[in-house]
Amino acid sequence: MNEALKEVLDLLDLEQIELDIFRGRSPEERIQRVFGGQVAAQALVAAGRTVPSDRAVHSLHAYFIRPGDPAIPIVYNVERVRDGRSFTTRRVVAVQHGKAIFTMSASFHIVEEGVAHQAAVMPVVPDPETLPLFQDRMRAVVGDGEPWRDWLARPRPVDARYVTPLTWEANRDPSLRGSETQVWFRYDADLPDDPLLHVVLAAYASDYTLVDTVLLTHGLAWGASNVSGASLDHAMWFHRPLKVDDWVLYAQESPWSGNARGLAQGQMFSPSGELAVSVVQECMIRVSNP
Repeated sequence: MNEALKEVLDLLDLEQIELDIFRGRSPEERIQRVFGGQVAAQALVAAGRTVPSDRAVHSLHAYFIRPGDPAIPIVYNVERVRDGRSFTTRRVVAVQHGKAIFTMSASFHIVEEGVAHQAAVMPVVPDPETLPLFQDRMRAVVGDGEPWRDWLARPRPVDARYVTPLTWEANRDPSLRGSETQVWFRYDADLPDDPLLHVVLAAYASDYTLVDTVLLTHGLAWGASNVSGASLDHAMWFHRPLKVDDWVLYAQESPWSGNARGLAQGQMFSPSGELAVSVVQECMIRVSNP
């Protein structure tokens, strides 16, 4: 297990400071704002700690309200909205500087028998082991000089192998533009057999590439096209258990953008082709004049 993954697992081990009140921190690095996937994952941990272990999260709906300040802790207040016979509902508000920066509603459900079908088909893609590391793909685009050297060399918690072009590649070659992103990812370690942990880590990883799917359509890239953006809202549905220390195919597409916003949706498949998670996110995208 590399140090970056250890850091993520440590970030998800929230401190309980009162009944239904938890505190989380951010990585000690120079970033302008807290990564949205981190806030969503920590909020889901806080909600999950107030729910019986026989109830698994099946959906979450979240809004990113203000940028998170990585220099101070985040306080998560959990409201016990409902404890029913089959479903449990929680609302979480993340607070910094006395103001809400993020809200989330999450629903948990007992295991029940029911009708089942899957219309979604996993795309036919190369095996992840045959694809280069994300860092190697990026190095081929930007080189290994400053200011990229340290960023490319640092360990990452998630091993990501792109099937489709990177936004930086499409920024240089318009023929690579498209509205779909397909990426294999996994956490490269043997993780505990804790269903909530795997769901939380799926939520953490879900925010990495969705906005990029909108950028890819227009040949835009962070740091290369006068682009600014942020996640606005995020929704996930967890259909079946998912093991994120095994490969997961994250198939994403952007059906629409306009009015300085973009919509992206994704599906996470197990290696055997089972649909495990559905994701939808709207983001803000602003492009200044060159």
